[in-house]
Amino acid sequence: MSDTVTGKFEAVEEEILVGAPTPAAGPVPKEMAEAEAAYRPEVLGKVLAVVAAAVALASLDMFIVNIAFPAIEADFPGSSIGSLSWVLNGYVIVFAALLMPFGRLADRVGRKRIFTTGVLIFCLASGACAAAWSVETLVAFRVIQGIGAAMLMSTSLALLLHAFPAERWPVVIGVWAAAGGAAGALGPPIGGLLVEISWRWVFLVNLPLSLAAWYFGTRLLVESKDPRETRWPDPAGMALMILGIGVLCWGLVEAPDHGWGSIRTVVAILAGLVMLGLTFLRSRRPADRWIPTLDVDLFKARPFAMACLTALIFMVAFAAILLGGVLFLTTVWGFSVLEAGIAFFPGPAMAGIFSVLGSRFGARFGTGPVAATGCGFLILGGTWWFTRMGDTSAYFTENLPGQILVGIGVGLVLPNVAAAVASTLPPTSLATGTAVLSASRQVGAALGVAILVALLGSAAVVGTADDFDKAWLMIAISAAIAGATALTIGRAGKTE
Repeated sequence: MSDTVTGKFEAVEEEILVGAPTPAAGPVPKEMAEAEAAYRPEVLGKVLAVVAAAVALASLDMFIVNIAFPAIEADFPGSSIGSLSWVLNGYVIVFAALLMPFGRLADRVGRKRIFTTGVLIFCLASGACAAAWSVETLVAFRVIQGIGAAMLMSTSLALLLHAFPAERWPVVIGVWAAAGGAAGALGPPIGGLLVEISWRWVFLVNLPLSLAAWYFGTRLLVESKDPRETRWPDPAGMALMILGIGVLCWGLVEAPDHGWGSIRTVVAILAGLVMLGLTFLRSRRPADRWIPTLDVDLFKARPFAMACLTALIFMVAFAAILLGGVLFLTTVWGFSVLEAGIAFFPGPAMAGIFSVLGSRFGARFGTGPVAATGCGFLILGGTWWFTRMGDTSAYFTENLPGQILVGIGVGLVLPNVAAAVASTLPPTSLATGTAVLSASRQVGAALGVAILVALLGSAAVVGTADDFDKAWLMIAISAAIAGATALTIGRAGKTE
């Protein structure tokens, strides 16, 4: 695959972390009840705004950064799109690999502490990225930025759970999902406008929001952790987890370039899976001294295990939608990057809107059936594009209806998968459990992008509508598998 293809397919990969817990199993420790009581009703809205803003930044940053690739390449003569792709890959791989270790650490040392530290690291790294003097330094600062993103992401949902009473959780789910959808929708147009000034502004824009999130987070959030835990996370297990997810994601994102059957790709994927398997086995050992990296008991609960699997498979389709949609607009219909970003706005916007409704539907009918219904909308959207879109631009009649269907589906799936996970977790395991979910999505997204680019080949640079038909079919098939898996979740999270 050419460097141009690599640069283009990286332009769409994102992480939207949505969801909030539904009533968790197990008693709430006295210290946690006291933490919840410490939130005054008048500050709850501010708490939600602070946490949602921080998480939205991590999602927004991916869209904005990728749009800046051509400008960065021009500013650093001699660089290639292939080397620039690691401006994204370094962030994504570190982010995915550190989610579970930081979630486990937060259960021990405190979620507020990890969250606010992560926001501050993200802020400082953003400033460093804006001041980067070479591609190598930019990649290094992006890796640090990914560390901060993993810290804030792995703790944010647990913080919200301890802030809001159970009867308000469906509303929190909807607002949370809407924030993620808005970040995805605004990324391309905002990024396109900022690049007109300078590519450095795509990083500078993070500074005021992340600084505000850190400042108010340190003052509004109340610390929560497992008060009965006196051990520290297992360093060997954490190392295996980090290396396993990192190597696996590296193998997936590099597969289209080196070939799925190449020795490098096969070894990387197998090595990653082996290390993750060793992490699981090590976590089953007696844990008198160390906190196991994985709480293997969580996987005994079918809703938790099936929700994580659903999220992984669903993200294969979702990441392919984000990539394939923008590539189609820019390569087949000839839209500019800014025009494509604006044209692609309705889909993520619908996802944000329907996240509010989807969380309420899940509380009433159960998360499994609603998530499966959302996958059905993705099937319809992929089928619409397969049967209707041609080489001649017809945005309102051929592309937009599919976007609306897909957006509705995303809004129904993501918050309900997260709610299904949280509904099976005891309060002391929320940071770890939601980190497992987020890592599942990251791996699924990497796999979806890799599969799509392998299917498109040179069509990702100059293609026809027929070249993209197999992409739309792949999306529909992946959504169907995710929908069937979602049905096995059952009615977890049903509260009405």
